[in-house]
Amino acid sequence: MSENNNSNKTTRFASTLLDILDRVEYRRVPFKDQFDPVYKLRYGAYRREGFIASNEENMVFDEHDLAPNVYCFGVYIDNELVSSIRFHHVTPEQRISPSRVVFPETLGQMLDEGVSYIDPSRFTADHEATLAYPALPFLTLRVVAMASEYFTVDYCVSSVRVEHAAFYQRVFGSKRLPGEGYYPGIEFPMHLYAAKVATIRDRVARRFPFFMSTSAERDEFFSGSAEDAFCGRIKPTARQAQFDRGEMARDD
Repeated sequence: MSENNNSNKTTRFASTLLDILDRVEYRRVPFKDQFDPVYKLRYGAYRREGFIASNEENMVFDEHDLAPNVYCFGVYIDNELVSSIRFHHVTPEQRISPSRVVFPETLGQMLDEGVSYIDPSRFTADHEATLAYPALPFLTLRVVAMASEYFTVDYCVSSVRVEHAAFYQRVFGSKRLPGEGYYPGIEFPMHLYAAKVATIRDRVARRFPFFMSTSAERDEFFSGSAEDAFCGRIKPTARQAQFDRGEMARDD
């Protein structure tokens, strides 16, 4: 297949995602609210795949949801909760990180060397929504792309199932790091991948403009402490960010 055909497909895909993004809203999960619908969504997704045992609460909530460096978001399309994702902003001073539980030596060494990273986890989606919106992972991981820029980290790491690795390699240019491990309570093996943010940020934005955002949107998402963060619905600003970038390019 020619390079032009690949480019045209990417452009059509990006345009379609931008159209869907017009119907999307994001919401930060209130800190320590164990009864938030996001945790029920997690439970349903993991039970459907047979990854966890049943529990009376019908929720998945763990100690990493109580960490001071945790951020958790729900994704809504037409006011319906369709997916969620959690991430930790990990630094040499604040090392709580689900991936470090699975890969303590690799990530511990990186932190000892002064590296900072975003560690996404608990990506889950409503079953019907995944059928209706095959590109739902892109809409959800937009949160992680924004966080990587907002916190100016060195890397975005991903502890992923083997069969999902190709997605992270293709979309984010992630490279595999040493090791294979198991997250507590999850019964499938995981591999560790990392994308160097400074290297891939502009390329990803050009190829997938729906990942773009304004600084005002990123402030709404991530500013404030866990206890007093804004937890209302947030409309994405990818179209505005794309327009602003085009204006800057013309000025140059």
